Amino acid sequence: MGDAAYEVYIREHLIKKGMTKPNKLHRIATHFVSAKAQAFLIAKMEKESILTKTEQEYFKRGRNAKSHTTAKNTSVLTYRISTGFEAVFGYLFLSEQKQRLKELADWCIGTIEKEKNNFG
Repeated sequence: MGDAAYEVYIREHLIKKGMTKPNKLHRIATHFVSAKAQAFLIAKMEKESILTKTEQEYFKRGRNAKSHTTAKNTSVLTYRISTGFEAVFGYLFLSEQKQRLKELADWCIGTIEKEKNNFG
């Protein structure tokens, strides 16, 4: 659920910027939602103490959960970290914390746009 909730914010942001061609929209969106980008964002969140204690707990639970899928185009560690990232967004979405979800999504978008060269 978290990956879908986060991707909605990303796609809405890109469409508002004028990216309406499906192939280009998808290609650019993957820069924001890739496992590598999500791992980069979690590292920044931890460094800047962005997450609440509860959000940190959901991140750790998601990161440490047994996965029945395998990493695609990334390391297992990066994949697990990105799963934790998605768990935070899933928790916020399912607990109907829409304002906090928007705050984190906006922070992620701003961070990626400032530092896009750091994660590919």
